[in-house]
Amino acid sequence: MKKFSWQIYFGAFLIILSTILYVFTFWILQDTDAILKHFLNDIAFIPIDVLVVSMILHQVLAKREKANMLKKLNMVIGTFFSEVGRELLKKFVEADTETTTLQDTLSLSFDWGAKDFKQAAAIILKYDHTLEISPRQIQEIKEYLHLKRDFLLRLLENPNLLENESFSDLLWAVFHLTDELGARDEVRMEEKADYYHIVADLQRAYRLLTAEWIYYMKHLREDYPYLYSFAIRTNPFNPDISVKCIEEAKS
Repeated sequence: MKKFSWQIYFGAFLIILSTILYVFTFWILQDTDAILKHFLNDIAFIPIDVLVVSMILHQVLAKREKANMLKKLNMVIGTFFSEVGRELLKKFVEADTETTTLQDTLSLSFDWGAKDFKQAAAIILKYDHTLEISPRQIQEIKEYLHLKRDFLLRLLENPNLLENESFSDLLWAVFHLTDELGARDEVRMEEKADYYHIVADLQRAYRLLTAEWIYYMKHLREDYPYLYSFAIRTNPFNPDISVKCIEEAKS
């Protein structure tokens, strides 16, 4: 026999409790007309009650649930940058033709506010992300991503990633790049069509990775200052910075 869910038992309890209260009210007041009047008033109020519960309260709870989920998702994004993203960005920056522009745009500091991150994101959106990358550098990226393949697969299995379209696009771009590189023994500049195909995949991953990095830095600045401090001292767009805590890093 199929067991009843707790909602059925709870509903039956509420109906019985309501009946008891009406009987108790009648026993005290001894006025059927008054009780009937209040009963009809309660029925008339049900649509408003449903409106409050189903729309307003539901939206509040849904918003809170989504905020909690996004907080967990940001932890996943943080893990990605710790395990893969930061080092991969360094490799991309080494092959970037306009490194100075990125250093000027993404020179993070504790003085940055929402406006600074917005301006940086707008600049990066228009940035060309052109790479002049050698076969040796491509091989290094291939070997690095091969080591991280299992980690990337585990991230793709996380259903919560569907709530963050930009990060999902980034993961797919990096994973596609991993597959493309893994399918080749090496990339040769002499094979121009294939070389430029790989460069296009690299540039796509670089562009998405840079944009997601900015959004993640904004999140750290607002919610986790101590993690933001570490991010400043390991900024992949500033190879001259030191991980050691110095006063200049906080200016």
